[in-house]
Amino acid sequence: MKLFYLFIMWSPDEISSLCYNHFNKLPKRGKPEAGREWTLLAAVILLTDSSEQKTVHKQIVSLGTGTKCIGQSAMSTKGDILNDSHAEVIARRGCVRYLTEQLYRAVSGQSSDVFCPGSEEGKWAVKPGVSFLFFTSQTPCGDASIFPMTGSQAQPCEPVNAIQSEESERRGLKRHAECDLEETRQGPRMKTSDNHSSHRKSGNTNEHEVITENKESNPLNEVLRCHLPDLHRTGAKCVPDSPADPLQPGLLYHSVGVLRLKPGRGERTLSLSCSDKLARWGVLGFQGALLYHFLQAPLYFRAVVVGKCPYSHQAMQRALKTRCSDVRDLPSGFSAHDPEILQSGLEFPHNHTHTESKHTHTQGRISPCGAAISWCAVSQQPLDVTANGYKQGVTKKALGTSQARSLISKVELFHSFLKLVAATEDSRLPESLRGKDLKTYWDYKQAAGAYQQAWTQLRLQAFPLWPRSPRELLLFS
Repeated sequence: MKLFYLFIMWSPDEISSLCYNHFNKLPKRGKPEAGREWTLLAAVILLTDSSEQKTVHKQIVSLGTGTKCIGQSAMSTKGDILNDSHAEVIARRGCVRYLTEQLYRAVSGQSSDVFCPGSEEGKWAVKPGVSFLFFTSQTPCGDASIFPMTGSQAQPCEPVNAIQSEESERRGLKRHAECDLEETRQGPRMKTSDNHSSHRKSGNTNEHEVITENKESNPLNEVLRCHLPDLHRTGAKCVPDSPADPLQPGLLYHSVGVLRLKPGRGERTLSLSCSDKLARWGVLGFQGALLYHFLQAPLYFRAVVVGKCPYSHQAMQRALKTRCSDVRDLPSGFSAHDPEILQSGLEFPHNHTHTESKHTHTQGRISPCGAAISWCAVSQQPLDVTANGYKQGVTKKALGTSQARSLISKVELFHSFLKLVAATEDSRLPESLRGKDLKTYWDYKQAAGAYQQAWTQLRLQAFPLWPRSPRELLLFS
């Protein structure tokens, strides 16, 4: 009943509109050039339920834009560069920055919008009536973006040209084509006995070219080229040592349910897809290992809302939930979370489609915006704009210094966490931090025992190919 009550107090369109309006109010710095550049947007929304007044207050606490990842050779194990600047990752990192400040306020005796004392010494709980939503203007890259195309949707990727050398495949296609050719001559008729007809009924019959051994132009070959269902594709590649994508025409192009690396220009990246990262947050929580020291339970998104775009609810379910649903033996408080997955009917005005509609030939090629914007509801320096993993506009001379670092880089978030620890009285520190000589980022991360146990179970049962070495984990996370 409470879930239904909360849902009727907000709608997916209301959430997307809130995010788009907030983006419009931000300064121009880091935004795409109209008609020439496009970007994606993601945000974390804090919901505060006031049952007495029958209202739900909605506040954006973190917003991010971005489409880029840096190449493998440019990545840093020091945590001073943003390896992954996709909007979803930027929004989540900004939220961690926001939560750190909220915990700092709580341990310092100030008012926090999020936390109240937990039942365990040194632990904090989310206030009653407080929950979080995650919004993304586009289906997350990776597994959630792989699903059959429908209707008149255009394939943004290059078509696959394949010679059907298997005689059985060619005969099968020929049989379907002859039936379709008969339809064009005699009118449509009901089909109930083959896979091709079932795809046609579901609307997944987008055109996709197949080159056959007989290259002569005739009606039969025209039908062969026009009735092979196709997939929406992702540029994210299967992780090394995993089964590769078949790369066959139509519905056989991709494998599903596998870990993927985000694409890069030229050099490969080591950044896992946003689908994989959202699935991970759905089990371990989105707060991360460090903040978990202070929390009585992990923080999960109540719902994930996607803007208007090519979308499949089934693919979202598979990528974000089903892959992890069988994980067992998790520590107390952890679970394979089951967020509500919803889609808005409102499109982000700065996505690729809108940019194409405003493009003029004098503007050159359409390209993704090179900058990433992070905004979060903190008291100092809420806005952070980066490019190529560093603060936008930084000089080469400043590279490697604190002046070049993003405020949501691992180093900066770790420094904020250390301030949180220092502000906490020794007697009120969580048990996991008391009487221990912890100095480095990895010291504190490994000391979060229950979090690490949950991570181990998730990796072994759902994602056995997720990187494991300390260096890899730092790069891939």
